[in-house]
Amino acid sequence: MTDDDEAAFDEFLAARSTSLLRTAILVCGATRHDAEDLVQHALEKVYRHWPRIRGDNPEAYARKIVVNAAISGARRRKIIQEITFARPPETAADSPDLDLRDTLIQELRRLPPRMRAVLVLRYWEDQTEGNTAALLGCSVGTVKSQAARGLARIRENLNLAKEVIG
Repeated sequence: MTDDDEAAFDEFLAARSTSLLRTAILVCGATRHDAEDLVQHALEKVYRHWPRIRGDNPEAYARKIVVNAAISGARRRKIIQEITFARPPETAADSPDLDLRDTLIQELRRLPPRMRAVLVLRYWEDQTEGNTAALLGCSVGTVKSQAARGLARIRENLNLAKEVIG
């Protein structure tokens, strides 16, 4: 790798590693430590292929590695136990929407891994349906149906909680 490639990779790492960690925490529903391992794995692959992917979209490449590894890891576990989330790195402690964010993260935890990945990529990461489909290796129709079903489950759970509370 040339010095120019090394410098460009260092810039990419400084600019996007926090965003990748946030994505890993949200998509995989794992502890911060597990999410950091996923990001490290993705960044190692990005580094190995940097000269080839530098001109394309290295962030999308890294995000796809994180998402695929998170989904594969969830598939390997036969029983998904309660998952603890670390607070996403960009959360301000004095945010007025902190309770809402915590509620949404709890609801995301309840969803199957692929559905959770669709919702995080589509709405939290603000990806288009096409980009989300490409990252997950599925059709746009699958993204639309998984997003609709996931949002419906979250709404249903939140409405049930409102009824119980009062």
